[in-house]
Amino acid sequence: MTSPDSLQSDTPRRRVRRRSWLRVLLPAMLIIAWLAGAGLGGPLFGKVGEVSSNDQTSYLPSSADATQVQNLLGEFNDSDAIPAIVVFVGDGELDENQLTAIADAVAAAPDIEGVAAEVSPAIPSEDGRAVQAFVPISSDADLGDAVAALGDELRSQAPDGVVVYVTGPAGFSADLVAGFAGIDGLLLGVALLAVLVILILVYRSLLLPVVVLSTSLFALCVALLVVWWLAKWEILLLSGQTQGILFILVIGAATDYALLFVARFREELRSTQDKGVATMAAWKASLEPIAASGGTVIAGLLCLLLSDLKSNSTLGPVAAIGILFAMLSALTLLPALLFTFGRAVFWPRRPAFEPDVVTAETGVATKGLWAWLARGIQRRPRLIWIVTTLVLVAGAAGFTQFNASGIPQSDLVLGASEARDGQVALGEHFPGGSGSPVYVVVAEDSLQDAADILLANSGIDSVAVSAADSPSGTAGVDADGITAFGPPGSPAPEPTVVDGDVMLQGTLTDAADSDAAAETVRELRGELADLDALVGGVTATSVDTNDASIHDRNLIIPIVLVVILVILMLLLRSVLAPVLLILTTVLSFGTAMGVSALVFNGVFDFPGADPAVPLYGFVFLVALGIDYNIFLMTRVREESIKHGTREGVLRGLSVTGGVITSAGLVLAATFAALSVIPILFLVQLAFIVAFGVLLDTFVVRSLLVPALSYDIGRSIWWPSKLGRGKR
Repeated sequence: MTSPDSLQSDTPRRRVRRRSWLRVLLPAMLIIAWLAGAGLGGPLFGKVGEVSSNDQTSYLPSSADATQVQNLLGEFNDSDAIPAIVVFVGDGELDENQLTAIADAVAAAPDIEGVAAEVSPAIPSEDGRAVQAFVPISSDADLGDAVAALGDELRSQAPDGVVVYVTGPAGFSADLVAGFAGIDGLLLGVALLAVLVILILVYRSLLLPVVVLSTSLFALCVALLVVWWLAKWEILLLSGQTQGILFILVIGAATDYALLFVARFREELRSTQDKGVATMAAWKASLEPIAASGGTVIAGLLCLLLSDLKSNSTLGPVAAIGILFAMLSALTLLPALLFTFGRAVFWPRRPAFEPDVVTAETGVATKGLWAWLARGIQRRPRLIWIVTTLVLVAGAAGFTQFNASGIPQSDLVLGASEARDGQVALGEHFPGGSGSPVYVVVAEDSLQDAADILLANSGIDSVAVSAADSPSGTAGVDADGITAFGPPGSPAPEPTVVDGDVMLQGTLTDAADSDAAAETVRELRGELADLDALVGGVTATSVDTNDASIHDRNLIIPIVLVVILVILMLLLRSVLAPVLLILTTVLSFGTAMGVSALVFNGVFDFPGADPAVPLYGFVFLVALGIDYNIFLMTRVREESIKHGTREGVLRGLSVTGGVITSAGLVLAATFAALSVIPILFLVQLAFIVAFGVLLDTFVVRSLLVPALSYDIGRSIWWPSKLGRGKR
């Protein structure tokens, strides 16, 4: 029989065994859980198109005129097809044989897969050198395939000497679909390759980069799993643009958090031989900066929920979900993997047990770039921060040249574009707005008054009214009233009436995506205001989108600043330090935008930028730029408590310099990968964020913030107790 004394002596041993089992079992369970999540989310790559939309109108607020008109179009036209405009251009005046061949080809267009039945007849231009036809693409068809099939078939039937273009809303939408086609493969591949190369160069290890990338990929897979189903259930709205940003943001952020954790893990391995103790110590030391960093980014992103544009308001929660899983993977999966591999993860450069790496006197590494930089800041802090500030201010001067008033739809896609070429050809031979009319919904008894206002505007070439019993579905309107589009002597048709309203269609004299067309829409809205008319269409959608983007930018940027400032105050237990960090980050953003303006205008000759570009650039740069200041200043505060503020600044800089620089390079590389997608918005965002992150990493966080903090001294922590200490 076992004695009570022997039971008591066994209890500690059993507790030790239980802890040992827990140390092994918990990491294994975490790895299995993430594997399961990644297994479910991985197959969804390539299927995001099933739950996303790139239709601009779907992102406008429901109160916008363009949205209300879009919702009514199906009732007046009895169709939700997407119109394509086919333009046939001859090398001279078209003869009868060519016109007949073109007419026959257009008449046979409904036989092409994806083309709806309501194809217009071939319409010759006044100069006799071109023909246009309106071909609706079924909303159920694959838009890209249908447009490509339409173009191929008509080109095969076109007579010699005739060039065929497919343009209009369907053509430009097909360009966007093709532009976003590389997101699942090319974008992800380039981003991962860039990160892998940087990690190999930084760590000079084979296994550790794979572990870090696995952490990022698993985070992305699980985030995609959640986002995909939320979009499937119509809780979130996805677009190709949002998808691309999600991919890059998760890969970049998860890798950054992983780098911070790995640095603390390696640091702990130098002071302990037990990998479990090192893992737990690294987890405790990394929890606050990673949680604060991720929380700051999430808070900034969720401010986008205040946006009128759904493309902005839905990006907020989508990206926030991505950041959340990036944090979770860095704080759960990565520690489990590092514990499993131990020192072997750093092979062939395994960290040795060497607690005397830094000198006992200053705590600053005696060799290397960051030791040299810390000594320089110690000698000339004021000179460094003043010169750095002046350089940043000079760069920010170009901000005023940043043109973010909107861009034509034809310039959204970079590189060759059949739709863009077709739009140019259309404008040379027909009214520029052909196929993309201004829609005006007005009360039936105000039809003629509204038509007179449209006809009197120099930006409108002709006016028609939706009429169910007209051969073309529309009837012409002139100063004498409605006339039929049919054989001579045809009776005037009755307009289609929906709930007491009728719909007019005005053909713009200028291209639908031009500044002149936008000005025409604004004029018409003012002139039709007394009739309570709604003005919609492609041009009106662009106008409403730009106006909403500008409103969002002016509203959200100040709110993001206030939210991040509050978070920093809570994190650093200070008022002065957070204010200075915010000011330095805003200055860095201004410099990034100023330099970007010079590059976009003088080097790439871009036509301008979407109004949302500065907003996105601000949210990402301020939130992500603050990340590096958080990594630095939380360590500075930790060291300041023990050694005083000025020595704490030098310690914090020397210890975090390498990891933050590596993180900056990784994040810049991942955002730069967005430039492989030939969409102007993403290319501009890629440059702004990549350049801004490098500026934050190598200038603001390495020079300006440490030098300013060192010069101010303990007062940087005002009004906390740390700011009133003796050192």
